[in-house]
Amino acid sequence: MPFPPTIAKAISRLGGRAVRDRAERLAFADAGHGYDRFGMHPDFVAVGDALVAPIYDHYFRVKSYGSEHIPTSGPAILAGNHSGTLPLDGAMLFLDVLRHTDPPRVARPVADYFVLALPVVSTLFARSGVVGGSRGNARALLEAGELLMIFPEGVPGIGKAFSQRYQLQTWTKGHCELAIRHGAPIVPVGIVGAEEQMPQLARLPAPKGSPIPYIPVPATLIPFPVRYHIHYGAPIPVHEDYSPDQADDPAVVAEAAARVKASVQALLEKGLAERKGIFR
Repeated sequence: MPFPPTIAKAISRLGGRAVRDRAERLAFADAGHGYDRFGMHPDFVAVGDALVAPIYDHYFRVKSYGSEHIPTSGPAILAGNHSGTLPLDGAMLFLDVLRHTDPPRVARPVADYFVLALPVVSTLFARSGVVGGSRGNARALLEAGELLMIFPEGVPGIGKAFSQRYQLQTWTKGHCELAIRHGAPIVPVGIVGAEEQMPQLARLPAPKGSPIPYIPVPATLIPFPVRYHIHYGAPIPVHEDYSPDQADDPAVVAEAAARVKASVQALLEKGLAERKGIFR
């Protein structure tokens, strides 16, 4: 069997029928050995669904706005702010997309290089849909009509100081090059709440040879039970505004990236103005 019975039982117990229904309705391209070409399997997506659900529903109490902007099919890129010391914002966004698309879509998180070097975790992530952040991987997924999740701030985003919350850090441009070249709209995402979940006191150098970039020293051992507010904006049609050959023009790509960054910042400002408090 491609999926251990013990884990299948855990899914049934933790997630119930709704989780299995979403897994069974996923668009899944079996590469011929039970998994897709990057190692994802619907049963492992269901595991992630079931395990993340209690945190999503009862701890962070996620509220979602504008999910109708997520394309129901075809290639697309979700681009949002990144924060919180631990990348829990990615997990919350993953489940939010899974629950608010019909048929359910997996937002394939594009991870930094060090994630793929982590023992055990890297395999579990790959089974749930995470992919390494290479140009070739992104190209293959977009050409297959998949939905990518990209945080252009990268690691500097989750490592930002508490005083820099909701201030977007260096905004990489690769997501726009990919979108223009491979015909994908970009959906801006503003995640409000995660920036306060786990303030950092310091960052320590990682041991030599370690795959992680640094060791965070948080102000709390576990994240605060902040309330997440996930805001989706209207898709930015960079694939229509620019021709594929303009993906090689640095000025065009920079212009597109600035548009996406401004849209994400606007969603953050809107979300901050509307929320009634960090825990509400």
